[in-house]
Amino acid sequence: MIKKYQNSAGVVTRFADATFVGAAWLLAYPLRFDYFQFLPYLERPNIEPYFALLPLVLVLWIAGFQFFGVYRYDRVIRRSTEVYTLLRAHLATLVLFTSLTYFITQFRFSRGVILIFGILVMMACWLFRVVSRKVLRMLHRKGINTTSLIAVGEGKELNFLLEQLKRYPELGIVLVKQFSSNDSDQVLSFVQSEKPKVILLGLPRTHHEHLHILIQSLKDETVDLHIIPDYSDYFALGAKVESFNGVPLIQLNESPLFGYQAWLKRSMDIVLSLLGLLILSPILILTATLIKLTSRGSILYTQERMGLDGQTFNMLKFRSMKTDAEAKTGAVWAVQNDDRRTVTGKFLRSTSIDELPQLWNVFVGDMSLVGPRPERPVFVGKFKHEISNYMLRHKVKTGITGWAQVNGWRGDTSLEKRIECDLYYIRNWSLWFDVKILFFTLFKGFVNKNAY
Repeated sequence: MIKKYQNSAGVVTRFADATFVGAAWLLAYPLRFDYFQFLPYLERPNIEPYFALLPLVLVLWIAGFQFFGVYRYDRVIRRSTEVYTLLRAHLATLVLFTSLTYFITQFRFSRGVILIFGILVMMACWLFRVVSRKVLRMLHRKGINTTSLIAVGEGKELNFLLEQLKRYPELGIVLVKQFSSNDSDQVLSFVQSEKPKVILLGLPRTHHEHLHILIQSLKDETVDLHIIPDYSDYFALGAKVESFNGVPLIQLNESPLFGYQAWLKRSMDIVLSLLGLLILSPILILTATLIKLTSRGSILYTQERMGLDGQTFNMLKFRSMKTDAEAKTGAVWAVQNDDRRTVTGKFLRSTSIDELPQLWNVFVGDMSLVGPRPERPVFVGKFKHEISNYMLRHKVKTGITGWAQVNGWRGDTSLEKRIECDLYYIRNWSLWFDVKILFFTLFKGFVNKNAY
């Protein structure tokens, strides 16, 4: 249904983007040196190297758009999200391309040409998407190239999908009639008389027999059948369908971090954690000295925490409490004005400096820079029975900072809200999401009123 539209649109969009990129690269040179002559330059360069670079430009931009999700076909997105995705992919590819041109030592490409090219590509690709969407909507309103659909059943998933189809008329999918689960016996006669192209079945699990009978009655018809599985209660991290030797499999709550995406995240963790250890080494040394001078005991404190797939590891922190802090109470959370803190510890905890040694945990692979905060196994054993889907936060590596922390859910705050943020992070993970969280952490992730 939607995939057919997306595949067709994908071919056309890729061809259009390649055309715009190539045309923009060829136009940028004369625009810079024939129409913008008032801008200073030493001498007019030869045009041959610009022509020679055209194949690289085409491959780089289409590959870059593909990599950054411009051609994702598993969802329909809002126009604002589409523009943001396009702009992000274009700027990242432009930066990479500009960097690559500096390795061509025998020729220096004009920065003005690259700038004009970048502006032309973004404008052309954006305008094409706006115009093509308007053209498709106009054609579909006139009944040209539309797909007629009937829906059978009820429930929030079916209603949500039908509402989404109304929001995106450029898909050309038109709902002609909806039957309730109790009216499923009328579907066959309607299909035979009206000849719809698609049937969307959203029957609840309790109507399994109705579903079986309906599918059997339609087996001799040419209509396409699409079934919405009634398993939404289990989709905490989403679901995907794959085929293994012809057998369909529904994947529930699978981690998005595997393959090259996991490799990219791990690479970023290694590089940034090592840089952090080097850059922050004066602060680390000063903090260690203050701890040693102001209290008795070790400088670092190791604590067992639970990480990826429920495996435990020893998390490092600067010691901010007395050495016998839990001798009488056992494992407890820190509270406001906790008298177990040392003099230096009050400052370390309020500024999150006590967490900096975890950069080493990130470097060796126990943790990630970004992810759900790791919890102590003794608390995990309690929370997993009290909070729905709590253990799903361990589908990715735990982190020094996370979506919950930059939104203020740390310390003695709502665990439910924290888990909600953690699951949102996992469902929507991307490398850019990690960068966004790291950026927010610099401004509001360290000092927090609940950090005590």
